Amino acid sequence: MKYQRIKRLLDNKINLIAYHLPLDCHAEVGNNAQLGRMLGFTELAPLQGIKPTGIIYRGQVAKPIAGTALQQHISQILGREILWVGNDSPVSTLAWCTGGGQSYIEAAAEAGVDAFITGEVSEQTVHVAREMGIHFFSAGHHATERYGIKALGEWLQQTLELDVQFIDIPNPA
Repeated sequence: MKYQRIKRLLDNKINLIAYHLPLDCHAEVGNNAQLGRMLGFTELAPLQGIKPTGIIYRGQVAKPIAGTALQQHISQILGREILWVGNDSPVSTLAWCTGGGQSYIEAAAEAGVDAFITGEVSEQTVHVAREMGIHFFSAGHHATERYGIKALGEWLQQTLELDVQFIDIPNPA
């Protein structure tokens, strides 16, 4: 299966660049930075003390918002229903790690944010969210990570005048 994928690329003289972690962390075109901008958060910055720098971002909402309202906002921006595990407290500060970043929820909660957003969920994530009193949003791996590569393609097109085409192949995961 993998051979067939690569063979098609080679046969059609298509380059493949697959540097995933640097794209998650990059301050301008990275998945985390782009997701924060897409969702309209302010004061975007990497969560301090977590390596690699930029693997978790933090930010703020313009004004405190209910968890259900934030769930609706994220769903609308990303174009899909998302999972919310929460409580009655308002959300002011957030942390997020795109893709399969659910294991970072404890670090986010220990940093004192009100909510954590990521792409995937595991059973233990739900329990950690409840026990640590933090809102948790699982928004889909694909849905949270498509903006970084799109931004990188736009940068390459503008800066190096390369012919770049972003092909979005939806994935429910």
